[in-house]
Parts: sequence; structure tokens; C-alpha cells
Amino acid sequence: MVYVLGIDGGGSKTVCVLMDDLHQVLGRGEAGSSNYQSIGIEATLQSIQSAIYNAVEAAIITNNVKIGAICLGLAGVGRAADIKVVKSLVQELQNNKSLPIIWALQPVNIVICNDALIALVGGIGQPVGIVVAAGTGSIIFGRNHQGDTKRVGGWGYILGDEGSAYKIAIAAMNAALKSYDGREISTSLLEDFKQHLDLESIEDLIEVIYRRGWGVKKIAALAPIVDLAAASGDIVANNIIDDAVKELVKATSTVIDAIFNADSVLEVVRTGSVWQGKCNIHDRFAASIVKIFPEVKVIFPRYEAAYGAALLALQITQN
Repeated sequence: MVYVLGIDGGGSKTVCVLMDDLHQVLGRGEAGSSNYQSIGIEATLQSIQSAIYNAVEAAIITNNVKIGAICLGLAGVGRAADIKVVKSLVQELQNNKSLPIIWALQPVNIVICNDALIALVGGIGQPVGIVVAAGTGSIIFGRNHQGDTKRVGGWGYILGDEGSAYKIAIAAMNAALKSYDGREISTSLLEDFKQHLDLESIEDLIEVIYRRGWGVKKIAALAPIVDLAAASGDIVANNIIDDAVKELVKATSTVIDAIFNADSVLEVVRTGSVWQGKCNIHDRFAASIVKIFPEVKVIFPRYEAAYGAALLALQITQN
């Protein structure tokens, strides 16, 4: 029996899936962040080890598990320097005697990639199609049958991330302040932010955002306020949501034009918190894409990203 590990490592948590050669998930484990660029290599190693340990323990296999392949899909990994760092982490994993694992890895059976690829494979169930990831940040990634890939976005909150929760929240606060100034039409967002943040005046946003040093994640967490306002019919909030949809549609169209034919039958999977709202942003996006590319089917994820990582690891053993 061949066993493989699929690792989904992000800024908030790490997920590991233990899979057999029949595509059955035998165990799943979680741990903390594994973005080494923000928490360091040692902490990243600890998170990955913990996630693997928890997955193997959940499998309730009496003997030590023999691992024939591993795929690590980690946030921000793409450059040669990143891959070198992650390879060293895999070596450290194999040197760890506390893990209930027998390692049978060859260099060719170690897959290191960014988290967009495993989100695509997990979401669709195969490594062909497009993933539109819109959470705190945003990135659109596609892969065709020939193995050609195309990425659009993923440039971070300063240089990009159009259609993300962060950009939606920033646009909404900007609109609320413009409304307060009299430069924008009236919007419920002004009162919504005051209530949510317990502000006496919308002017107190200055203290919250600047003086408290709010980071990207905290600001992005305000996006549901915009979603609810849009669902309630607020014109300004709906314009912000529509602008986000336009950006995501444009990016997705760019990927389709780059590596697919205009009449290709393909699936586009949506992942991330932005799609979970009540204002039907998912339907707006799907309708816009299908209008341009009638053969495209827009779906929600069939499986999680760690499952996609395990599929990629298993694919290596079967080639």
C-alpha cells in the first residue's frame, strides 16, 4: 500500500491529509501557521510536523505509515529560493524520529508548489481548470491539459489583490468617509462602521486604522459589513461589490485567453471568504463569466486544498 501526504500551509493554519493509493483519506490533521516568511523556518517546521502527526494519529493505523510521496503547497512559495528552503524542511521532517512514519521518499516524489495549485486541484478534483481565490488577498491561477499555467494577481495588498476582502473593506471605508464629507451619495456603510467598531463618530476611524496599527487581516475582516449592506440594497455597497466582481472577471478572462481556447469546456472554482457572503457575489461573478465564455462552469470546491496536495503527491507515484 502506498501512502502519501498532502500539506496545505497558509498564514493562519496548516492542514495535512494522509491518503492511500485508492484516493481514500485515512487521516486529517491541523496545526498553526506555516508561512515561513512571516513566522520563521523553525516555527513553520513545527507546524508541519504537528499537522502530519495529527493526521497519522487520526488514521488509527497500527504500524508505522510508509510515506512514498509528499506534496507541500505553501503560501508565497514560487521562487527557486523558496523551494530550496522548503526542501530543507522536508529533509528535517525525515530526520525527525518522533513522527510515526517510515519515509520512503525519492527526490522526484517531493512536490513543492504554491497554494494556488493545490486549491485548484482540490477544488476541481483534477489539475486542469482555474481557481479564483478571493479571501484576505486574491489570486487567479489556471492550468490546462498541456500543463501550461497562468497566474494573474497575487501581488499583495499594496500592489494588487483586486477583488479581495481587504480591497472591498478599504473601498467601503473610503466611501463612508466620502459620504461623511459630502463627496459621495448617502450610504448605510457610514452608520454600519460606526456601530460595528463602536465609534462615536466616523472620524474615529483615524484612531482605529492608523493609531492602533490595524494590519491587513483585521481590515479584511470588515468586508462582511459591506456584504450585508449590499444585501440590504445599499447602492454604494453594491457598487463596491460590482467593482470587485469586474476585477475578478477580468483576471479570470485573462487566464482563459492565455492558456485556453475561448470555447473551451472547463471548470472555474471559487475559493475564499469573499464568496461566502449574502449579497450573491458568487452568482454575479458566475453570470458575468458565463456571458463571456458560455462553456465555462463555475463551481464551489469539491474538496479542500490539502486533498488537492495529496492528489498531486499520488499522481507522482503513479507516473
